[in-house]
Amino acid sequence: MRFMRVGPVGQERPVLSVDGRHFDLSSLTADIDGEFLSGGGVQRVREANDLPEIDVTGQRVGAPIARPGVVLCVGQNYAAHAAESGAEPPTAPIIFYKAPNTVVGPYDDVLIPRGSTKTDWEVELAVVIGRRARYLASPADAVAHIAGYVLSNDVSERDFQLAVSGGQWSKGKSCETFQPLGPWLVTADEVGDPRALRLRSWVNDEPRQDSSTKDMIFDVAYLVWHLSQYTVLDPGDVINTGTPEGVALSGRFPYLAAGDVMEVEIDGLGRQRNTLRNA
Repeated sequence: MRFMRVGPVGQERPVLSVDGRHFDLSSLTADIDGEFLSGGGVQRVREANDLPEIDVTGQRVGAPIARPGVVLCVGQNYAAHAAESGAEPPTAPIIFYKAPNTVVGPYDDVLIPRGSTKTDWEVELAVVIGRRARYLASPADAVAHIAGYVLSNDVSERDFQLAVSGGQWSKGKSCETFQPLGPWLVTADEVGDPRALRLRSWVNDEPRQDSSTKDMIFDVAYLVWHLSQYTVLDPGDVINTGTPEGVALSGRFPYLAAGDVMEVEIDGLGRQRNTLRNA
């Protein structure tokens, strides 16, 4: 199933997307959020009859999950990206936090921060938690705690992240609008194997990244299990699982500037298109 949130910022309504048709879920839930995911909301939608069909043409598409409690991110989780960053592949997941108020929709403008010279793109597979995960016994147990997956762009400012960070990456990750999500939250059963998805990105229609989640060092189930040993993952929380090679940090491409258009795409999860503006 594919869930969306459609409408102006702060007034999004929950929508089910099926083969290009859209159905209003307002009679079943106020929003697509942790309460919906943990409270049997997906099953209620499966069993629902006569949902009102709506036309979303011309309406803003918001992030498909309401503001999460936390956005957790995994760094250098693709072998080729670690190499282009000049680092050895990590032997344990590198974890950092991104402010939840960075979340925006898949077509919203992204703001280049004041003083930025190194704003970068990162296509990523994001996991949305559906059941509370605390001290899971094994990676196999993690699967039952995943509600679904969403396309993510972990936008980054590399000087803020690395040169003036004080050793912590979040400063370069938490600038406003730096977390486009969507267009859909796709339930895990529809996505299939998260270890075999193609990820791509473009800037001004020129290709940048083109890889597969097969290049992940730590797969999705391992990451959810690993994180549950150190923090409690609540329904609606988002985990960015890392980006493949082909970012500006590699030195092969220029960083983003106002007026640039970045696009990211993952098989089955849709495509984003964001225009860069100055903050």
